[in-house]
Amino acid sequence: MSVGMIDTSKIEAMVAQLRAAAAKASPAGASPVGEGALQARPAAGAVDFSSALKSSLDQVNQSQLQAQQLAERYELGDSKVSLSDAMIALQKSSIAFQQTVQVRNKLVSAYQEIMNMPV
Repeated sequence: MSVGMIDTSKIEAMVAQLRAAAAKASPAGASPVGEGALQARPAAGAVDFSSALKSSLDQVNQSQLQAQQLAERYELGDSKVSLSDAMIALQKSSIAFQQTVQVRNKLVSAYQEIMNMPV
């Protein structure tokens, strides 16, 4: 996987597994488990978790692409791009990526904790 692209397929697979686990864990008399079982019904103006996660990943990806473009423009001698602009964009992109990795680690940890719960 390149630095500029974020693979969301593993996150989507994990969400699907969580939904399947929730479907298995629901009592027989409970309401049917549907596509939105793991998410509360969003209030007016609320955003569901998967949309927020996808939006966040898209923003990090966009930040990385912009930083890479700035760095390339500087390397090619574009007088409109200063070294400090390129370096700051690269650092912001790096911090955003590190934050995303930490969120992913927390999600994986929570998923593992849920899967280890006794039924």
